[in-house]
Amino acid sequence: MDASYACHPRFLPPYRSTRYHLKEYGGRNYPTNKKELFNLRHSSLRVTVERAFRALKNRFRILDNKPYHPFKTQVKLVLACCILHNWIICHGQDEVFPDEATWEPNSSSTGPGHGNETDNVAWINRRDEIANQMWNNRGTSCLELVVFCVQ
Repeated sequence: MDASYACHPRFLPPYRSTRYHLKEYGGRNYPTNKKELFNLRHSSLRVTVERAFRALKNRFRILDNKPYHPFKTQVKLVLACCILHNWIICHGQDEVFPDEATWEPNSSSTGPGHGNETDNVAWINRRDEIANQMWNNRGTSCLELVVFCVQ
Protein backbone atom coordinates (compact mmCIF):
# COMPACT_ATOMS: atom_id res chain seq x y z
CA MET A 1 0.00 0.00 0.00
CA ASP A 2 1.18 3.52 -0.74
CA ALA A 3 0.94 4.60 2.90
CA SER A 4 4.18 2.78 3.66
CA TYR A 5 6.11 5.30 1.55
CA ALA A 6 7.26 8.70 2.76
CA CYS A 7 6.07 12.01 1.34
CA HIS A 8 8.46 13.54 -1.18
CA PRO A 9 8.25 15.70 -4.31
CA ARG A 10 5.64 14.38 -6.77
CA PHE A 11 4.51 11.60 -4.41
CA LEU A 12 2.00 12.10 -1.64
CA PRO A 13 0.98 8.82 0.00
CA PRO A 14 -2.40 8.39 1.67
CA TYR A 15 -2.73 8.94 5.39
CA ARG A 16 -1.87 5.93 7.54
CA SER A 17 -4.44 4.38 9.86
CA THR A 18 -7.25 6.05 7.90
CA ARG A 19 -9.83 4.40 5.63
CA TYR A 20 -8.45 4.17 2.10
CA HIS A 21 -10.01 1.61 -0.24
CA LEU A 22 -13.07 2.54 -2.30
CA LYS A 23 -15.06 -0.42 -0.97
CA GLU A 24 -14.76 1.06 2.55
CA TYR A 25 -16.83 4.04 1.40
CA GLY A 26 -19.77 2.09 -0.05
CA GLY A 27 -23.41 2.87 0.69
CA ARG A 28 -23.87 5.79 3.05
CA ASN A 29 -20.38 5.44 4.48
CA TYR A 30 -19.10 8.89 3.44
CA PRO A 31 -15.78 10.44 4.48
CA THR A 32 -16.09 12.07 7.89
CA ASN A 33 -12.94 14.18 7.90
CA LYS A 34 -10.29 15.68 5.64
CA LYS A 35 -7.94 12.68 5.90
CA GLU A 36 -10.65 10.24 4.82
CA LEU A 37 -11.66 12.51 1.94
CA PHE A 38 -8.03 12.79 0.80
CA ASN A 39 -7.62 9.00 0.99
CA LEU A 40 -10.90 8.42 -0.90
CA ARG A 41 -9.81 10.69 -3.74
CA HIS A 42 -6.28 9.23 -3.69
CA SER A 43 -7.73 5.73 -4.01
CA SER A 44 -10.10 6.76 -6.80
CA LEU A 45 -7.29 8.40 -8.73
CA ARG A 46 -5.02 5.41 -8.20
CA VAL A 47 -7.63 3.03 -9.64
CA THR A 48 -8.00 5.27 -12.71
CA VAL A 49 -4.23 5.47 -13.27
CA GLU A 50 -3.83 1.70 -12.85
CA ARG A 51 -6.60 1.09 -15.39
CA ALA A 52 -4.88 3.44 -17.88
CA PHE A 53 -1.53 1.67 -17.45
CA ARG A 54 -3.18 -1.74 -17.93
CA ALA A 55 -4.59 -0.51 -21.24
CA LEU A 56 -1.18 0.83 -22.30
CA LYS A 57 0.62 -2.37 -21.27
CA ASN A 58 -1.85 -4.45 -23.26
CA ARG A 59 -1.17 -2.40 -26.37
CA PHE A 60 2.57 -1.71 -25.93
CA ARG A 61 4.45 -4.72 -24.56
CA ILE A 62 7.60 -2.64 -24.09
CA LEU A 63 5.89 -1.19 -21.00
CA ASP A 64 5.16 -4.64 -19.61
CA ASN A 65 8.80 -5.78 -19.53
CA LYS A 66 11.53 -5.13 -17.01
CA PRO A 67 12.82 -1.61 -17.72
CA TYR A 68 16.33 -1.60 -19.15
CA HIS A 69 16.28 2.10 -19.89
CA PRO A 70 17.34 5.03 -17.71
CA PHE A 71 14.48 6.62 -15.80
CA LYS A 72 14.27 9.67 -18.10
CA THR A 73 13.95 7.35 -21.09
CA GLN A 74 11.23 5.34 -19.32
CA VAL A 75 9.24 8.54 -18.79
CA LYS A 76 9.62 9.40 -22.49
CA LEU A 77 8.55 5.87 -23.48
CA VAL A 78 5.33 6.15 -21.49
CA LEU A 79 4.61 9.56 -22.99
CA ALA A 80 5.34 8.27 -26.51
CA CYS A 81 3.06 5.26 -25.95
CA CYS A 82 0.26 7.57 -24.74
CA ILE A 83 0.65 9.72 -27.85
CA LEU A 84 0.65 6.66 -30.12
CA HIS A 85 -2.34 5.20 -28.28
CA ASN A 86 -4.32 8.41 -28.80
CA TRP A 87 -3.23 8.53 -32.45
CA ILE A 88 -4.39 4.96 -33.04
CA ILE A 89 -7.73 5.65 -31.35
CA CYS A 90 -8.31 8.75 -33.52
CA HIS A 91 -6.80 7.61 -36.83
CA GLY A 92 -6.39 3.84 -36.72
CA GLN A 93 -3.20 1.82 -37.10
CA ASP A 94 -0.57 3.57 -39.22
CA GLU A 95 1.81 1.82 -41.62
CA VAL A 96 4.57 4.35 -40.77
CA PHE A 97 4.96 2.99 -37.24
CA PRO A 98 6.69 -0.39 -37.12
CA ASP A 99 5.08 -3.33 -35.36
CA GLU A 100 6.09 -3.21 -31.72
CA ALA A 101 7.21 -6.86 -31.84
CA THR A 102 10.17 -5.68 -33.97
CA TRP A 103 11.33 -3.05 -31.45
CA GLU A 104 14.57 -3.71 -29.59
CA PRO A 105 15.41 -2.24 -26.16
CA ASN A 106 18.46 -0.10 -25.58
CA SER A 107 21.47 -1.96 -24.17
CA SER A 108 21.86 0.54 -21.31
CA SER A 109 21.27 -1.02 -17.91
CA THR A 110 21.62 2.07 -15.75
CA GLY A 111 18.79 2.59 -13.31
CA PRO A 112 17.22 5.77 -12.07
CA GLY A 113 19.55 8.15 -10.29
CA HIS A 114 18.96 9.02 -6.68
CA GLY A 115 18.98 12.74 -6.02
CA ASN A 116 19.37 14.59 -2.76
CA GLU A 117 17.19 13.58 0.17
CA THR A 118 14.17 15.85 0.47
CA ASP A 119 12.50 17.27 3.50
CA ASN A 120 9.66 14.83 4.21
CA VAL A 121 8.11 17.14 6.78
CA ALA A 122 7.56 19.81 4.13
CA TRP A 123 5.71 17.31 1.94
CA ILE A 124 3.67 16.00 4.86
CA ASN A 125 2.62 19.62 5.46
CA ARG A 126 1.81 19.98 1.74
CA ARG A 127 -0.40 16.87 1.89
CA ASP A 128 -2.21 18.36 4.92
CA GLU A 129 -2.69 21.59 3.00
CA ILE A 130 -4.22 19.71 0.05
CA ALA A 131 -6.45 17.67 2.38
CA ASN A 132 -7.68 20.89 4.04
CA GLN A 133 -8.49 22.46 0.67
CA MET A 134 -10.31 19.32 -0.45
CA TRP A 135 -12.31 19.17 2.76
CA ASN A 136 -13.26 22.84 2.46
CA ASN A 137 -14.26 22.36 -1.20
CA ARG A 138 -15.90 18.92 -1.06
CA GLY A 139 -17.82 19.43 -4.30
CA THR A 140 -14.72 19.36 -6.51
CA SER A 141 -13.45 16.31 -8.39
CA CYS A 142 -10.56 13.98 -7.57
CA LEU A 143 -8.57 15.51 -10.43
CA GLU A 144 -7.86 18.31 -7.96
CA LEU A 145 -5.36 15.93 -6.37
CA VAL A 146 -3.44 15.65 -9.64
CA VAL A 147 -3.31 19.42 -10.07
CA PHE A 148 -1.91 19.94 -6.59
CA CYS A 149 0.68 17.18 -6.94
CA VAL A 150 2.17 18.50 -10.15
CA GLN A 151 2.43 22.10 -8.98
